[in-house]
This record gives sequence, structure tokens and C-alpha cells, in this order.
Amino acid sequence: MLESLLVPTAIVALAEIGDKTQLLALILAARFRKPWPIIAGIIAATLANHAAAGAVGAWFSTFFSAATLHWILAASFAATALWTLIPDKMDDDEASTARRFGPFLTTLIAFFIAEIGDKTQVATVMLAAQYPHLIMVIIGTTLGMLIANVPVVLAGNFAAEKLPLTLIRRLASAAFFVLAAVAVYSAMQVSGWIG
Repeated sequence: MLESLLVPTAIVALAEIGDKTQLLALILAARFRKPWPIIAGIIAATLANHAAAGAVGAWFSTFFSAATLHWILAASFAATALWTLIPDKMDDDEASTARRFGPFLTTLIAFFIAEIGDKTQVATVMLAAQYPHLIMVIIGTTLGMLIANVPVVLAGNFAAEKLPLTLIRRLASAAFFVLAAVAVYSAMQVSGWIG
């Protein structure tokens, strides 16, 4: 059960560094200068988004044999590892939401929209398909999101400018490749190819 919490936490925390939602957190922190409503918005948006993604992952896992699911997970983790190496950019539409609402609602809406189809949402789907404790996966991915974004909100631009983003993206990519390798090994075991 602890693995269902810790692995998603670590994977998402690494994957989020340099992600567009982290850039969004910087913009919101600079614009509103009210960290606690922004952090509350991040928590609410992430829980809602990752709960939906986790439910899809858990549901998806019921359609395939264990071996097929492991092969799909291996391919998905490998693709996400490659995707993680590509730096994200912030869309102007996501930043313009701030003009209409206060810090909490702006963050809630902007983070929820920014996470749709994002690599951490895809990772949440895959992790929920891989691990049996859905609630722990959702809590883990949400904690990972907070680990990456709360310091940015609290420290403003200083934190993002000082982090070695290329190195962090490479570490996150390596973590996804390790998960891909574990999934390949599990697929080979379940298929009876290795003992």
C-alpha cells in the first residue's frame, strides 16, 4: 500500500518541475501575491483532475489481461519518459483566466484545465492502472504536484530560476523509464517468459 503512495508522489514531483502548471503557479503567485488561496486552488484542482484520471486508469485495467496491461503500461511509461524531456510552455489562454476571478477560483480553473492531457494526468492514469490502491495513488500524485508547485508559489520567481530544469527533466524521464522496465519485466513474468 505504501508503494501506491510513494512511487506516484516521487514520479509526479519530478515530472512537474518545469511543467506548464509550474509556470502557471509562478504567474499566479506574481499576479495575486496571495499564496494560500493559490495553494488551496492547486489542491482542489489536482484532487478533482487526478481522481478522474485515477478512476479512468482503474477502470481501464479491468479490460485487459495482466500481461497485456503490463505491456501497455510499459509502452505508456516509455512514451511519457520521452515526453518528459520536452520543456513545457505556458499558453496565454490559461494565464488570461486570472483577469476574471480571484486567486482561488482562478487557480482552480486554470490548474484543472492545464492538467487535462498533461503528462502528470497521463501518469496518474497509468499509475492507477498499475497499483491496486486507487486512493493512495490519487493522494500520491496530488502530493507530488504540491511538492513541485507549493515552493514555487511561496518563493515566487526565485525558485524556478535557480533549479536545474534540464537535470530534473532527465531524472523524471529516467524514473518513467525505470517504471517502463519494471512493467516489461512484470509482463514477461506474467506471460511465463521468465521465472
